[in-house]
Amino acid sequence: MELAWVLDCADPPTLASFWAGALGYTAGPYRQPYLELSDPRGHGPELLLQRVPEPKRGKNRMHVDLRVQDQDTKVERLVELGGRLLRPPFDDTGWWTAHVADPEGNELCVIVPPRP
Repeated sequence: MELAWVLDCADPPTLASFWAGALGYTAGPYRQPYLELSDPRGHGPELLLQRVPEPKRGKNRMHVDLRVQDQDTKVERLVELGGRLLRPPFDDTGWWTAHVADPEGNELCVIVPPRP
């Protein structure tokens, strides 16, 4: 079995810049309705950006967690890529968490795991 994620969106090429930068992935060509992002190291799952006509409505039922050591730097980079800080870092029972949205409003979390 192989895991791949699909993210519905209005503009795959624009979102590709954000998600490739966020994940350190490489973007393939846009072959409507899909644009594939892949981990150049071959470790992470594929992310397909799928163009759909309907807009995003409401909160995501599933989201990405990016676990990092340097939360401030990662959040700053995501904002530079066109993301928006939704909630600044807070202590979520030992897991420092910041809520961010991509340029189309899809939510993700930037998390610093508790140290052992």
